[in-house]
Amino acid sequence: MKHFKKGQIPDLDFQKAVKKPIPIRCVQLDVPFRVETMEGVMEGKAGDWLVVGVHGEMYPIDAEIFSKTYDLVR
Repeated sequence: MKHFKKGQIPDLDFQKAVKKPIPIRCVQLDVPFRVETMEGVMEGKAGDWLVVGVHGEMYPIDAEIFSKTYDLVR
């Protein structure tokens, strides 16, 4: 079994790929919240986003991470 260490990118013939644009439902909440996720109960802070994924799964996303990785569709 190969073992890859954190911070050491192996010398392999990597290809490039772009993540498919998959629409999600989301709402930014102005209060702290808890949500039951597939990994257990997670907490969101005021200003974080509650997201519903393609299979109906819910999870919180930090506001700063959301703004870097998502664009709202109008």
